[in-house]
Amino acid sequence: MDNRAIGVFDSGLGGLTAVRRLHALMPRENIIYFGDTGRGAFGPRGPGLIFGGARGGLFSPPRGRDIIIKYARQDVAFLRQFDLKAIIIACNTVSAVALDLLERENNIPIIGTVEPACRRAMTQTLNGKVGVIGTAATIRSGAYERYLHHADGSLQLYTQACPLFVPLVENGRVHRGDVVIETVVAEYLAPLKAAGVDTLILGCTHYPLLEKVIGAYMGPEVTLIDSGAEAANLASTQFDPGEGPGETRYFVSDDPGAFDQLAELFLQERISTGAGLVDISSY
Repeated sequence: MDNRAIGVFDSGLGGLTAVRRLHALMPRENIIYFGDTGRGAFGPRGPGLIFGGARGGLFSPPRGRDIIIKYARQDVAFLRQFDLKAIIIACNTVSAVALDLLERENNIPIIGTVEPACRRAMTQTLNGKVGVIGTAATIRSGAYERYLHHADGSLQLYTQACPLFVPLVENGRVHRGDVVIETVVAEYLAPLKAAGVDTLILGCTHYPLLEKVIGAYMGPEVTLIDSGAEAANLASTQFDPGEGPGETRYFVSDDPGAFDQLAELFLQERISTGAGLVDISSY
């Protein structure tokens, strides 16, 4: 029995989909969640917007590697104030860019999203054609290609950056019948559908909220892999389960009120206590 908490962090709200899976698998586990909402650190960068993406829409330019690493280190430093048995990086961009570095710098297990998602995809694909969608930084990193090609050189991999997905999700545009999200999904995923992928990795922890829209477009023969859930699945098999009260504490770097309102969308449950505000630049 190990009642130390599991730490989870992301650039914002998406990592809550991993927390939701932890709640289902490990209901008595204590969890500390940090969302770096003030910096949008690991995917889009605001507030400056540029034209691009689906149909020339608006999206923010991605952060560079050095900034991603800097912010990830600060987020981990905040979490290490607590007595943790492990940290889950519930962010594909950080997992792709900084996992190895964070593992070397910390003396507790650090779990990313890339490896567990890839392992699941390899067990699911029947035709050897695997798609990966994610932020521009995740796709540009090549982390999924490296892992999958090293593990199985026969796989055919198709990747697609989807920069509009995160802002659309965080504005609640997640439902079938919404012409905006359905148009963007079709624009981004048309090449993967044409390629005949039978397995699609949702390489951003925001994307499970689009699972119904994506699944409807890709068709029932395509298996969707939730990268955050796979990281939580891995954690549930690696550590002694906690026997605590199952308390989850939430912290953010900006606007706790907005976080509290949106968290229900990701968790599919109400949070019992509001998020605490953290000056993350001091770490």
